[in-house]
Amino acid sequence: MFDSLLRSCRAWFGGEAARRASVPDRWLMVDVETTGLNPAKDRLLAIAAVALNRDPLTNNLRVALGDSFEAVLRQTQPSDKSNILIHHIGAQAQTEGEAPEAALERFRTWVGTSPLLAYHAAFDAGMIHRAYRSHDLSPLNVDWLDIEPLARLFGGNSRAKALDDWLAHFHIECVVRHQAASDAFATAELLLRLWPAMRQETQTWRGVTRLARGAAWIPS
Repeated sequence: MFDSLLRSCRAWFGGEAARRASVPDRWLMVDVETTGLNPAKDRLLAIAAVALNRDPLTNNLRVALGDSFEAVLRQTQPSDKSNILIHHIGAQAQTEGEAPEAALERFRTWVGTSPLLAYHAAFDAGMIHRAYRSHDLSPLNVDWLDIEPLARLFGGNSRAKALDDWLAHFHIECVVRHQAASDAFATAELLLRLWPAMRQETQTWRGVTRLARGAAWIPS
């Protein structure tokens, strides 16, 4: 399901972006909070992301702590209490959040042309795309990459399935699970743990995307 949805999202966000000759050295790890798990009907509540910079000379990857994004999108109606218990964005925070159009355009400016990464990226991409569309904004035209197949390929744990499994496997602490900024930082740390093995296979962004596409076909 996630693979087919991610293929659709690549088309939404511009398939040509994936074929650009340039090699980006700024990658953005993204996480979203939503009113539910259905990209076709649920609403986007928050976006958070943090940049990772790849040194083109050494091929080292590091989190750029000063280069991050976070926004809670204003809601006309807050989500229900059971949903709030998951992501901890209270009713008042939802109704007093940033105007969605402003938040989404601010996100567009911050992203620029950098690729976006996430664990089960199809969901994040689908929710963000739907938010832009629902507010009559043009969609982002950037690459998306799902790091879940890369974790399966390079993580060294055949039993791990969910993000929580990988965080536990690598002893990565997530300060507040299901809080977008905290999840984004923890997932960025996961990519750093995978990177030493990945860099033995490729030195470019295009190589990373090929690895992810190939790993997506490996049974989970």
